[in-house]
Amino acid sequence: MSHNTEANRSHWNENAATYNTRFEKTIQQIIEEIQAKRDWIGVDWVDDESESESSASTTKYPKKTVRLLDYACGTGLVSRALAPYVTQCVGIDLSEGMVAEYNKSVSNQGIPSSEMFAQAGNLIDADEPSPAALSGPEFHNFDIAVVGLGFHHFDNPTLASKRLAERLKPGGVLLIVDFLPHEHFHHHDNPAAKTVTHMGFSEEEVKKMFEEAGAGGGFVYVKIGKGVVFANVDGQGHKMERSVFFARGSKL
Repeated sequence: MSHNTEANRSHWNENAATYNTRFEKTIQQIIEEIQAKRDWIGVDWVDDESESESSASTTKYPKKTVRLLDYACGTGLVSRALAPYVTQCVGIDLSEGMVAEYNKSVSNQGIPSSEMFAQAGNLIDADEPSPAALSGPEFHNFDIAVVGLGFHHFDNPTLASKRLAERLKPGGVLLIVDFLPHEHFHHHDNPAAKTVTHMGFSEEEVKKMFEEAGAGGGFVYVKIGKGVVFANVDGQGHKMERSVFFARGSKL
């Protein structure tokens, strides 16, 4: 495990229990932005209309499945945003603490683990291309894989794109939500700053990553209408403002 990977794991384990409370408004803003771009993302989602089908029709035509891989899932921001439109959410995160918070929320809502669960693990270790804990069929053949505000923490985002694309069905969508290029956060005593490896990503950078991963079909990169603010980001009252992009591409 690289030094940066261990720094990420340790930091997010320490902050998992307070994450949702500290960043509640930011989380909700990103959830709403993702839901607003549901059609743009381009997945054949599960629609509410399926609930109005007759029982005979449902019996004759099995319900379609739409499976989401929420990578670097944290407490479940992306899963919460897309759960109404998929049949299964599978979260994976390096931090056992974040995974515990994700699964606790699922349990508290009475959602069956067959529909939503998270597993601790690392798909993007350069020295371990196929970790045993993530080798089962439940961790493959997704309709969409998403990284929500985690890409800038990865040692090697190009490798991450490839590893995630490998887990998609042909035609499956890779979606990245992250920051546009920016200056480094100036409050050097902020522990989270030590877990950041990239100061945002340009359209050209992300497009190249997707193409190298074999997920460049229909590539689109858009900046959301307004940036996000992380209030009290360091526990000392400082705030951080960032412009956010959405990038999507399909596995060829």
